[in-house]
Amino acid sequence: MSFLLLLVAAYLLGSIPFAVVTSKLFGLEDPRKYGSGNPGATNVLRSGNRGAAALTLIGDSLKGWLAVWAATQLGFDAGQAALAGLAAFVGHVFSLFLRFNGGKGVATALGVLAGIDARIAVFSAMIWLMIAYTSRYSSAAALSAALAAPLAGLFFLGPEVSVAVMVVIAAMLIWRHRANIARLRAGTEGKIGGNKNKDKQSAS
Repeated sequence: MSFLLLLVAAYLLGSIPFAVVTSKLFGLEDPRKYGSGNPGATNVLRSGNRGAAALTLIGDSLKGWLAVWAATQLGFDAGQAALAGLAAFVGHVFSLFLRFNGGKGVATALGVLAGIDARIAVFSAMIWLMIAYTSRYSSAAALSAALAAPLAGLFFLGPEVSVAVMVVIAAMLIWRHRANIARLRAGTEGKIGGNKNKDKQSAS
């Protein structure tokens, strides 16, 4: 397989909108029509169906991990595998199947990190959980984890292509959360646990 074909395949994999697919399987309303309008696990949770939210989280994470894992199995080097993960992340954020309007990419980014180095994924997940638990803001947790990932990458891997990929993903995550940042600064951001008819807040 050529590297270009790998990137295209990874992008298409990332484009699969698990939030929409899972909601249909569970007979739920399209997540783009309530809450933050974001097709991600956090917004699906506002439907009140934890099973659907968990399945969305798993699916979105797995496609990031699978892109990196498949690349390594096909003989591509670590840097190329990381770029495949980035392609899957871009696919989630700009989904071909949702007219290039996708989720914010938190779960998919975690999957990519897990594919690159499990230690970095665990560290980032711990940061997310700590901030989410103390602040109850999913967006603040996502932003903190995004900033922490490249630093963890430098610590565990040193300067290499994989860490550069983490920087790009972090920058895109921050950009995707720009509205959330504005609401956090204004004190109007919704907290984890809000229902789909209440405040708009971040979603993964």
